Amino acid sequence: MVKSNDSMKKNNILSKVLIGAAVIVGMIIFTIYQYNTAKAWSNRIYPGVKIENQDLSGKTKGEAKSIIEKKYKVGIIKKKLNIKTDARNYTLDFSKINPKYDIDGAINQAFNYGKDRNLLKKYQLIKLSSTKKFDLKLVYDDKPVNEFIDSIEKEVNKAPVDATLNISQGNIKVVPEKKGETLQKDKLKKELSSKINGEIDHDIDIKAPMQAVNAKITGDKISSINYKIGEFSTEYGSISSPERENNIVLATKSINGKILMPGDIFSFNDIVGERTAERGYEAAPIIVGDKVDSGLGGGICQVSSTLYNAVIRANIKSVERTHHSLPSHYVKLGMDATVDYGNLDYKFKNTLKYPIYIEGDASGGVVLFNVYSNNSLAGTVTELSSNVYQTVEPNIKYQDDATLPEGKTEVEKPFSTGYKVKVTKTTTQDGKLISRETITDDYYEPVEGIIKRGIKKPETTPVIPPAVPAATPPTPSAQPSTTPSAPKN
Repeated sequence: MVKSNDSMKKNNILSKVLIGAAVIVGMIIFTIYQYNTAKAWSNRIYPGVKIENQDLSGKTKGEAKSIIEKKYKVGIIKKKLNIKTDARNYTLDFSKINPKYDIDGAINQAFNYGKDRNLLKKYQLIKLSSTKKFDLKLVYDDKPVNEFIDSIEKEVNKAPVDATLNISQGNIKVVPEKKGETLQKDKLKKELSSKINGEIDHDIDIKAPMQAVNAKITGDKISSINYKIGEFSTEYGSISSPERENNIVLATKSINGKILMPGDIFSFNDIVGERTAERGYEAAPIIVGDKVDSGLGGGICQVSSTLYNAVIRANIKSVERTHHSLPSHYVKLGMDATVDYGNLDYKFKNTLKYPIYIEGDASGGVVLFNVYSNNSLAGTVTELSSNVYQTVEPNIKYQDDATLPEGKTEVEKPFSTGYKVKVTKTTTQDGKLISRETITDDYYEPVEGIIKRGIKKPETTPVIPPAVPAATPPTPSAQPSTTPSAPKN
C-alpha cells in the first residue's frame, strides 16, 4: 500500500522536530555539563597555570599561597648575588636587600586567569588546558645593591697612567704609559635588574662588564722630549720658616713631572690645588694688599714666580700673570708671579710644536724648575732684563706719642717704596736677534707708613744736700789754766 504525500510530509516534519529537539536537549545537557565543570573550578586555579615554575593547577587560593610562600618566601633570602671580575669575586647576600615577592598579587593573577571569560571559553581552558605562566614580582631595597656596586667600582677602577720621563744626570728616558679600566656601572645595573627576579634554585652570577681606558699621554707622543730649553732657581732656605719651607716643597712636588702637549694650558691653581690644612699646607707669611700677614700656603708665590721665570726663558708666553702688590725679595722687580686660589692664577700655554716636560725640585733650600722639549730648539736663547724707570717715595706720617720717651721712634705701619718697572725679553736664534719686546710694565705702588715718635719728657729727681754733722763739745784739759779769762762786755 502506497503512502500518500501528505503522510510522508508529516513524517519528515516529525523527524526534523525530533532531531532538533534532540540537538537542543544535547546542547542543554552539554551546557549544563560545561556549567558544572566551570563551577567545579570556580574556586580553583585552572589547569596549566603556573607561578614561576610552580604548577598550581587545581589549587585553591590558600593552597597556592602556602606552596608559593614555602618555596619562594624562605628560599629568596638564601640566594646570593655574585659579581665576578678578573681579580676576584664579590658576593652580596640577598638577605641584605630585604627581598619580598608580591605573592598575593601573583596568586590573584593566577586564580583569576580565565574566570572573566564566557562559559565555553572557561570550559576550553579547563579541558584543553595550555600552559600559562605568571612571574613573581620581586620588591627589594636597591640601596644596598647600589652601595655594593659602588664598592666594587672603587676597587676595580684603575686610572690610566700617562707616560712620563725619567731624567737622571742629563739622561732622558721615556717611561711607557699604562692602560686603565673602569666598571660599566649602568650596564651592570641593567643586567642585574633583569636577573634579580629569576629563579631561586641558583645564585645570580654576573661577569662584571669592564671597559679599557687609554692614557692621554703615550710614550710615542713624548719621545721627542730630549733637551732642556729653560731653567731658573731661587733660594729660600735662609729666609724661610719651617712652615714656609713645607709649603714650597708641597707645591713644587705637585708640579714636578707635569707634561703639556702642544696647545695645552697650564694652570698653577688647577695643578697645585687649593691650599688647605687637610692637604698639608701650613700658615706662613703672605702678602695681603699692602701688608704682610699670615695665611695657609704662605711661600708658594716663590714657587709660581720661579716657574714663571723658567717658562719665560723657555720662550713660552704667559696667558695669565699678576705681580705682587709689594716687591718680592727672591726675584727682580717685574719678574714675580703671584697666585691666590680662587682669585689670582698663573697660566701659560704650550705654543711650541713639541710637548714640554717640567721638572721641579725644592731640596737644599733652593727651588729649581727645568723645562724640557725638543733639541731642535737648542739654538733659541731667551734673556730677561728688568729696568726700573721710576722710583716713588712713600709718604710717611709721624705721630707724637706721649707714652714713648722723647727721642724714641716706633714704626706703627710699615712703609714701602713704589717702583715702575719694565721687563724686556730678548730672544736670539743661533746668536742672531729674533725679537726684543717689553713683556711687562708693572707698578708697585708705594705704601704709606706711620711712625710714632716719643715726646715724653724724662722725669727730674730733686737734689738733696748732704746732712751737716752736729758740733762735738771740747774735751777738758788735764791741767787747768792759771790765766784767768778776760771779762765779756
